[in-house]
Amino acid sequence: MAMQILRDLKGLNVLVVHPADAEGRSLTEHLRRIGCRVEAQWPVPDRIPSHCDIVMLVVEQESRDLVLRFARSYDGVPPTLIAMVDYENPSTLQMVLEIGALAVVERPVRPFGLLTNLTIARSLWLERAEHGKRLAKVERKLAGVQKIQKAKSILMERQGLSEEEAYQTIRKQAMSKRVPMDEMALAIINAHDLLNPQNLLNFGPKRG
Repeated sequence: MAMQILRDLKGLNVLVVHPADAEGRSLTEHLRRIGCRVEAQWPVPDRIPSHCDIVMLVVEQESRDLVLRFARSYDGVPPTLIAMVDYENPSTLQMVLEIGALAVVERPVRPFGLLTNLTIARSLWLERAEHGKRLAKVERKLAGVQKIQKAKSILMERQGLSEEEAYQTIRKQAMSKRVPMDEMALAIINAHDLLNPQNLLNFGPKRG
């Protein structure tokens, strides 16, 4: 896996948020030698560009509010975030935790160890992404089970079916219409809600 991550680093979009000094130029040059596509910005921008895969961010107590706002400004899946710090004091470490950094690089940044930190951070990011996909899949499955259970209850109540008969009814309807069972269950729930007399009353004129 490590070798694959190393290969994948080539071509990734890296945003370096670091003062435009000799250290910053050296960092961007080394990242380009690794094979990354590098963009440098300073001061701290308002938002993380949507195309960024990795963000290397200087974390300073003096710019705490800017750093926190920037680190939380992503849309969708957050990028791999690496913090660059001067000191390991409690305040700085708190900021590192708050921005969700997956690795920490000591300043002044040196080429030695940079590739290791990139690899570790990217590996953790990939693990989180995979975990997120699995969790989303489980949540979708659970939501589907809940819909089917509710649809079964409606059929059992309205048509006097047993639980197994209600399940088989949903299953057969789903197969005949070539849709997933949870989609068929949702259609039954929506139809029941629409035809529920209590709901129909809600559409009538309201008395003042």
